[in-house]
Amino acid sequence: MITINILTLFPYMFKGFLSESIPNIAQQKGQLSVHLIDIRDFSEDKHRKVDDYQYGGGAGLVMTPQPLASAINHVLKPDIPVIYFTPQGQLLNQNIIRKYLNLQEIIIVCGHYKEIDQRIRDKYITDEISIGDYVLSGGELPAMVFTDAIARLLDNVISDPDSALTDSHENGLLGHPCYTRPYEFEGMKVPEVLVSGNHKEIDNWRKVKSIELTKKIRPDIIMENGEWEMNNGKWTNGVSPFKPNNGKWTNGVSPFKPNNG
Repeated sequence: MITINILTLFPYMFKGFLSESIPNIAQQKGQLSVHLIDIRDFSEDKHRKVDDYQYGGGAGLVMTPQPLASAINHVLKPDIPVIYFTPQGQLLNQNIIRKYLNLQEIIIVCGHYKEIDQRIRDKYITDEISIGDYVLSGGELPAMVFTDAIARLLDNVISDPDSALTDSHENGLLGHPCYTRPYEFEGMKVPEVLVSGNHKEIDNWRKVKSIELTKKIRPDIIMENGEWEMNNGKWTNGVSPFKPNNGKWTNGVSPFKPNNG
């Protein structure tokens, strides 16, 4: 089980999210525990104030350090990552999500206003992550994105684990096109190979379509991970897929670790 502590000014934003679909299933199956911590509860200001003007002037308010530090210290333990979602952070991807799967506990700090005080980032934040090159009102939506991405990969949460393993970005490719009933819809038919019953040909068709789609829409992924080619009847690009190993997800690549600070 993984525990995610979410520090936020708006805990009620998470109520619907956590009570539906995959995040709820993960909690019901005992694979995920989410603790919502209201940062305002830790403010020493009599009005529970958590923001103030910037030193040096300029537009926008900044979250004050005292409530954040107190809230973080309330749940902080040795070797627990403290994640801060910010447009300045490393872009979130599936490999990053999988690295967090092997942890037992995570802290997420949801910022708001223009920024949080830099001293919190300097002292407490271990990982700064972005979900895209755009700006949101706060860190709550990125925290939900992250939690959902984690939840769906936990053991026994999705009924068919192979479904998750063939999603976009799992093996350095975008996902293949999918079809369901009816066979013909508004004059468009399902590709014949998918109803042929030849599973080898179906797998090959899906891989080819994934490669074509990735080259067309996200050529940067191909450039990063290498060209795909058929070797001894298997498609490879030199990157090992993630798979369970002694209860942990790994692809043979060592995760980032602190080294001399």
